[in-house]
Amino acid sequence: MHRTLLEDRGVLRVAGEDSASFLQGLLTNDVEGLAVGAARYAALLSPQGKILFDFLVLRVGAESGKAFLVDCPAAQAGELAKRLGFYRLRAKVTISDESADHAVIAVWKEGEQRLEQSTAMTDGAAEGLCYVDPRDPRLGSRAILPRAQAAALANSDVDDYEAHRIKLGVPKGGVDFAYADIFPHDANLDLLHGVDFEKGCYVGQEVVSRMHHRGGARKRIVRLTLAGAAPERGTPVLAGETSIGTLGSAANGRALALMRLDKVEDAQSAGRPLTTGGVGVTTEEK
Repeated sequence: MHRTLLEDRGVLRVAGEDSASFLQGLLTNDVEGLAVGAARYAALLSPQGKILFDFLVLRVGAESGKAFLVDCPAAQAGELAKRLGFYRLRAKVTISDESADHAVIAVWKEGEQRLEQSTAMTDGAAEGLCYVDPRDPRLGSRAILPRAQAAALANSDVDDYEAHRIKLGVPKGGVDFAYADIFPHDANLDLLHGVDFEKGCYVGQEVVSRMHHRGGARKRIVRLTLAGAAPERGTPVLAGETSIGTLGSAANGRALALMRLDKVEDAQSAGRPLTTGGVGVTTEEK
């Protein structure tokens, strides 16, 4: 069993009487229907429908009041807390950054379809909370723990987890796509259970809904198999001499890339090979 300390993740706490309705009106996914101990993948968008932040939202026990924990990129934790505070207005909500005291670990096993959720939970004090990763059950589970406890439990290098994530085709914000520059469909949020198309309004909802009903995205993050050593992230993916995508993260002969789907299809139909940095690549099915 792998247990990887994710140093690049932070933890926010959103608590208070209005916490569920507050988040419900902002995020791409339904949080009001979350059971205690369950998590959902979601994003906070710009009014133009582009991803500003993406994260996992965990509902915690009611004994200490209504609350959610947000498992988010550590580099964005402060800015996300500030942005949520901007929307707070008169809502009975408190927003706090717990990243200094608590850490996130990923718990996974190669070949496992799902790890059962731990029953060792507290009442929402962020002590030992474990939850199944909602993006893809093959990713395993995650846990929010006191930092010292998380560090003591870790037995696997972050590179192992990154290879696991890339193999499963799960993109990472700020690495495989740039924030404020991409729509949810482009980053596969719809495929990773990060968008609820039946819920009510949220910031950027009209744009997301329009893309969904017109048939999806023109570009997506896709998995690639590399025929050689991976070039640097950001290297163009070419069909002949034409750029049709941009390379993201890579590990163990696999990579993720943001690709124009129509250009990929045209290249494959015409038998034009795909390359990146002089290395041959082929696309993989998810």
